[in-house]
Amino acid sequence: MPADRLTRTAPAVPVGIVHLGLGAFFRAHGAIYIQEAMARSGGDWGILGVSLQSPTMRDQLAPQGGTYLALELGPEGETLRHVQSVQSVLVARENPAAVLEAMADPAVRIVSLTVTEKGYCHAPSTGDLNLDHPDIVHDLAHPLPVSAPGFLVRALALRHARGLAPFSVMTCDNLPNNGRVVRGVVLDLARRIDPALADWIAAKARFPATMVDRIVPATKPEDIARVAALAGAMDAAPVLHEPFRQWVVEDDFVGDQRPDLGAVGVQMVADVTEYEHMKLRMLNGTHSSLAYLGYLSGHETIADCMADPVLDRFVQSLWSREIIPALTPPAGVRLQDYAAALHARYANPAIRHRTWQIAMDGSQKLPQRILGTLRTNLAAHRPCPGLMLAVAAWMVYVRGTDLTGAAIEVKDPMAADLRAAATSADPVGALLALRAVFPADLAPHLDAPLRAAHAALIQAGAKAAMESVL
Repeated sequence: MPADRLTRTAPAVPVGIVHLGLGAFFRAHGAIYIQEAMARSGGDWGILGVSLQSPTMRDQLAPQGGTYLALELGPEGETLRHVQSVQSVLVARENPAAVLEAMADPAVRIVSLTVTEKGYCHAPSTGDLNLDHPDIVHDLAHPLPVSAPGFLVRALALRHARGLAPFSVMTCDNLPNNGRVVRGVVLDLARRIDPALADWIAAKARFPATMVDRIVPATKPEDIARVAALAGAMDAAPVLHEPFRQWVVEDDFVGDQRPDLGAVGVQMVADVTEYEHMKLRMLNGTHSSLAYLGYLSGHETIADCMADPVLDRFVQSLWSREIIPALTPPAGVRLQDYAAALHARYANPAIRHRTWQIAMDGSQKLPQRILGTLRTNLAAHRPCPGLMLAVAAWMVYVRGTDLTGAAIEVKDPMAADLRAAATSADPVGALLALRAVFPADLAPHLDAPLRAAHAALIQAGAKAAMESVL
């Protein structure tokens, strides 16, 4: 491995964006778009990254001046890019006051987020702020916050007190109506701290919704070694990604202040809803379905799943019979073409996107990715045995053992409650009773089909159960 460490080769750019949750996805997606937008049209849109909890990303990027390498993994070859839009990284748990001051800087006009679904401290089934969440309990009682909503509210409070304009809050997480959700949790928290602050935020701040799309597998130690060999320099935090990318952004920013994203292929629209639903249900919904059913079938990655004829036919059936009929396509988009493109992306052998990685935090993901489609189909009296089987596979997965009895490490903020319910005398009933996941009005309609699907998985196995619904 090369001895030389990757370093900055371009001049530092003044910070205009603070990004909460500087993980692999944003570094392989938004940070690249923003770098391209500055190269094309200028502007001081350097990114200050914030790790809300762990110092790992700061410790990896600081010796490299915030820069890193992005390796594009195409079916026919690889492309390496040096990304330098991130200027530095702060760790919120170490110095929350410094993070708040950075967000209150007048030069910062956007605060963006990729904190995952669970980072919004909301109830996924309703979108409402979870007032019992330990981080929200803390943030209501202390001026130095720990949650993403807490940092947004306290930083906006500083700007309000100093007579500054608010920043735009741009969430890039996989939530339906994500702009509305983050606005709702921010306003609810602000109102409980200072009603006048909440009124100011409601009137002056902006929360543009977005849809983001790029497959970014987790970086493994062998990937770090391979990137170092390609670059001739050591990068402690490279990202890997597929060639495809898409970013749809509601063009609603405070003072119209934003990078020239449209110049580099971002779709700037008035309403992102139809794009959100298309992506959440067609990509994320089938990703989660493949994650649970693929894992229970013994497959490590999505590409492995697509090489299995049963899973391949199953996911194509989900698209054609259950998901596409429940969607309204965005203008100019043919959903069958989108499904065909997703199929090719899933099958890309260069992308090692692990089923275990996608299966994480299922309690937060299922309401957006699958339950919305089930609700639409049930209202239309349209059968959806494939999606019922996917939810049943999640119910098996969260008990902590697969169909052979082998242990599963379940990563989920509700892991203990899920395991207790899934290993009870009535696992389907106990899981359906969890209101953080299943809305009260939907759960009774899922009961009978989920019991049948769950029994099929236990009795016949994942592949046989999938074949039975094809």
